[in-house]
Amino acid sequence: MNALWLALAWLGYAALHSTLASFGAKEWAARRWPAFAPWYRLAFNAVAFVTVLPILWASYAIEAPMLWQWPGPWRWLSNGLALAALAGFAATARWYDMGTFLGLRQIRERERRPDGREGFRLSPFHRFVRHPWYSFGLVLVWTGDKNLPLLVSALAISIYFVVGSRLEEKKLLALHGDAYRRYMERVPGLIPLPWKRLSAAEARAFGG
Repeated sequence: MNALWLALAWLGYAALHSTLASFGAKEWAARRWPAFAPWYRLAFNAVAFVTVLPILWASYAIEAPMLWQWPGPWRWLSNGLALAALAGFAATARWYDMGTFLGLRQIRERERRPDGREGFRLSPFHRFVRHPWYSFGLVLVWTGDKNLPLLVSALAISIYFVVGSRLEEKKLLALHGDAYRRYMERVPGLIPLPWKRLSAAEARAFGG
């Protein structure tokens, strides 16, 4: 029963997050409260952070028998992969406009448009997957030990990364058009494939 409630909580979180991230919600808020428009992104991030905390807490607080644990040297491997994913997050962050991502630039410049002005810029990791942060997140999700609540959360997060990346790409196609469509044809979404990647020169040609 606890696992069911946890799954429903993740479903509700995904629905809220996707709705608030949509063009429609941003445009509606900008029309209804024009003065709030520059604050929308920061408020969105705050809501996303605050609402996910109790679900994560429940994932670890609900007691249940372990389904699997990484034994012996495999634990070193899982911890190493998790550290590598965290390093990947940090290395990729400098390629993003973090001011726009967090919503601080919109407030500083009193930006009232419903979405930011980020260009189409590729980090080195974008040569191999279209959504490096989601890929690193999947590594973090699956390198830990699992009981039933943690397994439910891992599955829910993984499904949302897949669905959320598709929803995000609809917006990217609207913003960047054929350039992003060509990029999608060349690079996989979340899991690297040796035969589908960009060379450094090709990434620069795309804007990276």
